Amino acid sequence: MKRTIVGVAVVAGLVQLNATPAQAAPEIDPVKALKTALVRGQAVDIVATVKADYGHGVSLTSGMDGTIGFGPRGEIASDLSQTLRYSKTAISSAKKLGLGDDAELQQTPVRTISSAGDDYVSGPVVDEALPQDTSWVRYRDTDLPASNMLLEVLEPGTLKALLISRTSSSDGVLKGTIRADKLAKVSRSFASRFGKPSKAANVSYTLWFSGDGLVERVAAKAVLPSSDGSLRVESDTRYSGWGRQVTILLPLEGDVIDRDQLGDKAPRQVPGVWS
Repeated sequence: MKRTIVGVAVVAGLVQLNATPAQAAPEIDPVKALKTALVRGQAVDIVATVKADYGHGVSLTSGMDGTIGFGPRGEIASDLSQTLRYSKTAISSAKKLGLGDDAELQQTPVRTISSAGDDYVSGPVVDEALPQDTSWVRYRDTDLPASNMLLEVLEPGTLKALLISRTSSSDGVLKGTIRADKLAKVSRSFASRFGKPSKAANVSYTLWFSGDGLVERVAAKAVLPSSDGSLRVESDTRYSGWGRQVTILLPLEGDVIDRDQLGDKAPRQVPGVWS
């Protein structure tokens, strides 16, 4: 018995002496991983939701899904579908202003193809305005839709700021809080939508990363100042299919009419809340 125990001890000792020291896995930089993914012809699929609460019972919810195509600097094109729902109080308020029909029509599904500063919109919200043999309304000089209403993690600068502002990080999940005014300085998407909020406003967030450092999900919420008080926003986006080859095709020119040609028959702004 003693020999067996000693023998096991000796073998164990030899194994320890001869074993190669374990090497720590190299730390992955999510910003570098994102920049590597920003290749023309490649894309990511998204599924996103947002709820915006203006108080006094006035709120809206929206869902969006589709594909975002990349170039070296980030998003260059997208093909996205979205739905929109207003609260009963919001619909009632719109009716008092004579805008009830417009508000209810905007709740129907909308498809938007975006590229080179133009949005091509189809769906019931524009169908009645379309001349025969056309299917799309083109809105000129538009911003590309954001994949997340608060945090556009497809912007390397924004992602870097979120990594710096983290409060905890474990097993591919990162949590943090960033001041809204600081976010506006690094995120063109946030600044174009919310302007430059006061220093008192914060955005809290959770990021989930894949093993190769790419964002799989971002959930964010904030209370931001508005003209009538405050706006509470919660937005959640999931990303999948990173790096798949995609060509986002624009509608045929013969199927398109410019918004300026439709007068008051079509919404003046791109329908929906993501653009």
